[in-house]
Amino acid sequence: MLLASETSIQLTNALEKLIDSGIQLGERVLGALIIFIIGKFLINWLNRLFARILEKRKVDPSIQSFLKSMVNILLLIMLILAVIGKLGIELTGFAALLASAGVAIGMALSGNLSNFAGGLIILVFKPFKVGDYIESPNASGTVREIQIFHTILVTVDNKVIYVPNGSLSSNAITNYNKQETRRAEWVFGVEYGEDFEKVREVLQRIIDADDRILKDPAPMIVLGALSASSVDIKVRVWTKTENYWDVYFDMNKIVYDTFNKEGIGFPFPQLTVHQAKD
Repeated sequence: MLLASETSIQLTNALEKLIDSGIQLGERVLGALIIFIIGKFLINWLNRLFARILEKRKVDPSIQSFLKSMVNILLLIMLILAVIGKLGIELTGFAALLASAGVAIGMALSGNLSNFAGGLIILVFKPFKVGDYIESPNASGTVREIQIFHTILVTVDNKVIYVPNGSLSSNAITNYNKQETRRAEWVFGVEYGEDFEKVREVLQRIIDADDRILKDPAPMIVLGALSASSVDIKVRVWTKTENYWDVYFDMNKIVYDTFNKEGIGFPFPQLTVHQAKD
């Protein structure tokens, strides 16, 4: 009987300890969950507040997106550490574990560190900014955001591309919006026998009628080449960068319509066959 009584007491103590441990664990989990929910709410509020401050101070949009991305990551790291601490995990032990795995983590994050450094280089030297249309070896599109590790591009057909900052900072980038003006160029082929001066006069009239085409630098209309089936007239004009594509496509249509009205013939490939006489 004494043995049974001692066993019962031990089981009761063990059960009480188990219940106490379960209650403590439940309290820690509940506390960690509350911290996480409140923390997420505070992070969203701080992110919006930080964004308003940046906009109020008229910070460059490229720097805004980078700073917002970095602040958001730092706040999330702080929240994760707070949740881990509430769960009862010793942060010192956690830090020691990270330190012991430092080499492996460094190797795993080497690409991200390169991308972070690339983002800083982009912000400092500004090869492009938000709103510019750029072309890289692997992607092209309009810059929507410059984040801490990636630059977000939107293609002309509305696809979103995440390009690592490291590749953008270490490769050749073509920025189509860096300069205020761009040169547009066409080659219009006309039939052999057409009066070049007449063609030139018609083209000059078309150019003069378009206010989007700049007078300085002056437009150029020259006889570019005598091709196999056409006389190629080369036209070069300058326009503001934002008007480039409108001017380019409008000129094609206007030249086509005007040449037809003026009786200027467009060439097509021809092959002349001479039959030998017996």
